[in-house]
Amino acid sequence: MAAIQPHAGLGMAGGVSVSMQSAALLAERLFDCAQDTLFFVKNREARYVAVNRTLVDRCGGRSKSDLLGRTAEELFPEPYGAFYYAQDRAVLDERIEIHDRLQRVPRADGEASWCVSYKFPIVENGDVVGLCGICRHVDPADESINRVARAIDYLQQHYGEAVRIATLAHVAGLGTRRLERLVKRLFDLTPMQLLARTRIEAASRLLAGTGDSVAAVASACGYADQSAFTRQFKALTGVTPLRYRAVRLGRRG
Repeated sequence: MAAIQPHAGLGMAGGVSVSMQSAALLAERLFDCAQDTLFFVKNREARYVAVNRTLVDRCGGRSKSDLLGRTAEELFPEPYGAFYYAQDRAVLDERIEIHDRLQRVPRADGEASWCVSYKFPIVENGDVVGLCGICRHVDPADESINRVARAIDYLQQHYGEAVRIATLAHVAGLGTRRLERLVKRLFDLTPMQLLARTRIEAASRLLAGTGDSVAAVASACGYADQSAFTRQFKALTGVTPLRYRAVRLGRRG
């Protein structure tokens, strides 16, 4: 196993502490044995500081050094890279934990498959110093997961429209009760809560990446009422849309 080598900026604020590096090295050795699971540790800047061999192979790399020191946005093609990086920033900046997130992960050949993802902040002395996570490959033979994946695909493409549970169930080829049970098991959310989260995640990307007004962002994400959008955005993120944009733009500056 290749040791983690320091990269530019890793020794400064937001870098890798000794205890974090030791834990990352141990976990890396364990997950090198897991061929169906992608493993990673990232520092405060969301740059990889530990990865397993499966993730290297998934990205088409020759060695772990091809990934270390890079962000997901630098490593993965669009739209995956920007989406993963936005997740990382939510974990690092807002201490959000990601559990049982069903999402696509691309392969080196350009195709993508479904994985169930987990990400957790790493906290030392009360401060978030990095994050760790895994993406577990979904068995293509698991038909129930693949049916839910079809509904998730539909949600991600049509979140700006009026979406009903019956429509999602039809897309998935499941009854509404069966879909609700599976979504609850995979995401610990109802289908409508999952729709709300999908809309707010899309709104977060638009607020951070465009100059569109809050009203325009609300409309694009399926909200006819800007005040309802603002209430739901704050409920899920802890801040108003305007505050979120100000913080993101301030961080970039």
